Amino acid sequence: MTRKAHILLVDDNPAENLILSGLIRKVDSIDIELHYCRTMDSAIAFLLSGKPVSMILLDNLVHPRGDFRETVPALRHQGFIGPIGVISSSPGEPYFQSLEEYGADFRIDKSEIDPTAIEFILREYLPEE
Repeated sequence: MTRKAHILLVDDNPAENLILSGLIRKVDSIDIELHYCRTMDSAIAFLLSGKPVSMILLDNLVHPRGDFRETVPALRHQGFIGPIGVISSSPGEPYFQSLEEYGADFRIDKSEIDPTAIEFILREYLPEE
């Protein structure tokens, strides 16, 4: 039986949704349903809707809220306890050293996201059902 995962992508650039959708289609071992929100307000509304979310992939900068130091706590405040990964084109910035302090679980460079990385992240952060 194939595992099922519901990923919520929060990114204010719709092109990132198209890119991630294409990469996810290439992951065979896990049945992934991608949900997309362009704003933090719509992401919070999605979480409050009660729809399943296994993991959140969050762009580091979601306007107008700011970076992960503001957005991750906002998602945690809604009661989301699953893994949150921060996507950035510059994950080497010094402030990423405090990632866990703000409630995020991992960070990944946008250039490193491929089907193998997606599968690894899901296997690492989502328990077997």
